[in-house]
Formats: sequence, structure tokens, C-alpha cells
Amino acid sequence: MREWLKEIREKKGLSQYQVAQQAKLSQSYYAGIETGDRGHKLPVKTAKKIAKVLGFDWTKFYEDEKV
Repeated sequence: MREWLKEIREKKGLSQYQVAQQAKLSQSYYAGIETGDRGHKLPVKTAKKIAKVLGFDWTKFYEDEKV
């Protein structure tokens, strides 16, 4: 679960649907990224889209990954 992603989204006052729409993703795909069901190998392009909408550095998605 990416609690940090949910917290950023909620602080911006956006729904999962709104973020997905602005990032040009399906709502179900975005929801899966947020809950951790999807996105274990999140494409950089997708990370950048979400980060741009929510206003954070896209590399945050990869900070906790084990090499």
C-alpha cells in the first residue's frame, strides 16, 4: 500500500478518478497503483504522469524498491 500517495492525493483534494483522468490513466489502474496491487514495476512514464498531476518528484515511487 502506498499510503504516501493517498495522503498526497487527499491533501490536493482530488479523487482517484480525478488523478487518473488528469494523468490519462484508467481509474482502476491508478487505484491499483495506490493500493499496491499494481505498479511493483511501475513504468517511469506512468510515474512521471502521476507525479506531475500531484506535484511531487516522480522518483519517490522507486525510493523503497530493493535493488
